[in-house]
Parts: sequence; C-alpha cells; structure tokens
Amino acid sequence: MTTQQKLIDSARHLIQTRGYNGFSYADVAEEVQVRKASIHHHFPAKADLARAVVEESRALIVAQTRSLDGGGFDPEEQLRFYTGYWERCIADASAPFCVAGMLASELPTLPADLAENVRAHFRDLSNWLETVLTKGAQLGLFELHGSARLEAESFMSIVYGAMLTARAYGEPKVFAEIVESGLRKLLRRTERVAS
Repeated sequence: MTTQQKLIDSARHLIQTRGYNGFSYADVAEEVQVRKASIHHHFPAKADLARAVVEESRALIVAQTRSLDGGGFDPEEQLRFYTGYWERCIADASAPFCVAGMLASELPTLPADLAENVRAHFRDLSNWLETVLTKGAQLGLFELHGSARLEAESFMSIVYGAMLTARAYGEPKVFAEIVESGLRKLLRRTERVAS
C-alpha cells in the first residue's frame, strides 16, 4: 500500500470516529508513522486529504451505479448488500459511521470545495438508490409510494438516521432493526404478508 493510500485510510478512520474538526495532521502522522511534512507533500491542506477520502467513496458509488446499467441485478439484493455492509462495519466498529455522513454534520464549518464534494457524494448515492428502486419497482419487488427519487431520499435518510441512532444508543443491532423496517416498507405488500 502506498503512503498516499495509508494517509487516506487514516483520515477516513479519523473522520469516521472524530469528525473533520476532531483530527489534525499530527494525528494522521502518528497513526501512519510519517512526518507531517510527508503528509503536506501528498495533501497540501487538510481539506485536500478529506476531499481525497470523499472522492474515493464517491468512486465506489459511481462504479456500483455503472455496474447496474447492464440490468442483470437483483434490486433487493443490492439494497441488502449496501445496508449489510454498514451493519457489519457498525457491529465490528471498523467504520462506525459513513465518512460523508460525519462530514455532512459539519457542513457549515467545512471549506466550500470539500462541502461540495460531500453534497456530490449524497447526490451520487441518491442516484444509485433511485436506479435500484426504479428497477425493483419495474420488477414488481418494491412498492413505491412516491417518486423513485423521493423514495431514494427517504431510504437514504433511514440508513443515515439508523447509523446515528445506533451510535447514540451504543447498540449496533439498532441499525439493523431500523433498516430492516425500512426495507419491509419497500417490499411489495404480498411479500410482506408472506414473510
């Protein structure tokens, strides 16, 4: 792994656990075992490092969205994979909160370009969810009660709210319970009765 990637990974962990305003280059230098000057070589400013973290997350969402273009995917499986990822990360504390979610809570204090990257992350995620929900509705798997865009935004809010609630209670299982409730509301009424 390159030093640059180690710096990004360290910043991701620190943002997820402390927030943007809760860490410094000294924290990253200590965690990665490099001098602060080495960090500045790769990322001249703290916002540059945080932006690299967000861009890495966005790239994953964009790649996932492109993979859906082929059409051969199970929408429910996609949603369960997405929420299952966060369920595991919260349970084992490897990524107890989405980095973009942490940054969004600090949006008023972030540099403008970083704030825009955070907003773009949520737009990308919402677009991906909209694609998944649209396909699920077309296949008869999901029952949407509003536009696919509105349902995507609602589901995204459920996931991020569940992260926050699990953190507030210190109970990882709360995340799974809240998200499962949200998924059941999306599943067609006939499937809900059968389960």
